[in-house]
Amino acid sequence: MKLLMAANWKMYKNQESARATLVELATRIAPLPQDREVAVFAPFTLLPACAAAVQGSPIRLGGQNCYPESEGAFTGEISPGMLQDAGCTLVLTGHSERRAILGESDEFVGQKTAFALQLGLDVVLCIGETLAQREAGKLEEVLARQLAAGLADVPASVPPQRISIAYEPVWAIGTGKVAGPVEIVAAHTAVRHMLHNNFKENASQVRIVYGGSVKPDNAKEIIALDNVNGVLVGGASLQAESFSRIALA
Repeated sequence: MKLLMAANWKMYKNQESARATLVELATRIAPLPQDREVAVFAPFTLLPACAAAVQGSPIRLGGQNCYPESEGAFTGEISPGMLQDAGCTLVLTGHSERRAILGESDEFVGQKTAFALQLGLDVVLCIGETLAQREAGKLEEVLARQLAAGLADVPASVPPQRISIAYEPVWAIGTGKVAGPVEIVAAHTAVRHMLHNNFKENASQVRIVYGGSVKPDNAKEIIALDNVNGVLVGGASLQAESFSRIALA
């Protein structure tokens, strides 16, 4: 199983800076170790420029969101087919910022996950608890609910390699706080057990990546933990120098 080293650029960059970052990143990570996979989730307006910049490199391109329809009167939304047309092979679903700020429900996240997989995109499904939920002892309850709804409509026939689960404790995203090794292992181990409900004996083939204030100085420690199969990086992925150090950690 390859480690997924993924960058989430959120709502940052323009075409010029995106191209420059990806060209530099491709140079810095070459040759990419065989046990690594690198992906960048870029804003919609930057995708064609990013696709051109990563051509010929091992960097995969992903969209940050999609809508569960092929086309229609859904102003402001984007379909999985549109992402593919722009050069994407992956998409994020259920990021905590979309859940919290835009009010996306667990069920809606599940619809997007299943539809994107159906149309041929690989999916990184994000789950995670708030600080209040953790302090109330509801960690596993929250993760189980989000995971069950997120995978509810995913057929058992979908290869487990096409789905990655990103565990991102909401209280550690963009705050500088990082879940400690014990906390990360506990959450990832719980998720691994939960995946047996959907993938049975193939649950071990689903990647579980960690997201939450990942930086060059803590990435190596994080990916060395049990059941951690990569990282989803926010702020530290905006510069090629820092993200390349994470990708090669």
